[in-house]
Amino acid sequence: MRTHALFVRPALLASTMVLSAATAHAADINPVLLTQAEFKLLSEDLGSALSFKPLIPAESMGITGFDIGIAVTGTRLQNRPVWEKAAAGSSIPSTLPVPTLRVHKGLPFNIDIGASYSQVPSTNIKVTGAELRWAFVPGGVATPAVALRASVSSLSGVDRLKLRTTGVDLSISKGFAFLTPYVGAGTVKVKSTPDGGGLASESFSQSKVFGGVNLNFGLTNLAFEADKTGEATSYGMKFGFRF
Repeated sequence: MRTHALFVRPALLASTMVLSAATAHAADINPVLLTQAEFKLLSEDLGSALSFKPLIPAESMGITGFDIGIAVTGTRLQNRPVWEKAAAGSSIPSTLPVPTLRVHKGLPFNIDIGASYSQVPSTNIKVTGAELRWAFVPGGVATPAVALRASVSSLSGVDRLKLRTTGVDLSISKGFAFLTPYVGAGTVKVKSTPDGGGLASESFSQSKVFGGVNLNFGLTNLAFEADKTGEATSYGMKFGFRF
């Protein structure tokens, strides 16, 4: 299937990046090594890579629904030389892998909540994320679901940097047997605050568009997604269980 291949190939590349990054030398990020302009570029890439990625259709799972899985996204860095400077010359992959543990739970009134946790291989970057999604159009046999999502992500582990993203997006999905494609668009606000080095905080917004496909085989669930936040493109995949 052409659609399936479109998302599988980049996602497999992201998985390969996780394995290669795990064997690389540690590359701890220190923003005070940068100029103000370079810090802004680093923050833009961080916002793109670490902001919450849906990896789930718009439709609600219902009050008894659970979705538990592991995922990986690979984000093509737009400012790799800046990253390497912030890492004191350590090598940084051109595609940053972000593996995550994820859980989603259905609630009443077509509301779902979700949470994620990540530790980026061979760096000091850790990320927690969460979403609240409301399918105000629940969808049905002949109609698509439409959902409004609010999301947040927070960086930790980097001693001299605090970074937080907040996002709002609108998505639509429609199931066809075991396959549910979805698309969405929104905005992500990034607040990046350094500690030291004479650097000032950066606060800005980035546009976001994404699309994916969810495949459900009974309890087993797969999702493939492409996302463009700001100038950086990410590809992701998730494997888990939905019940």
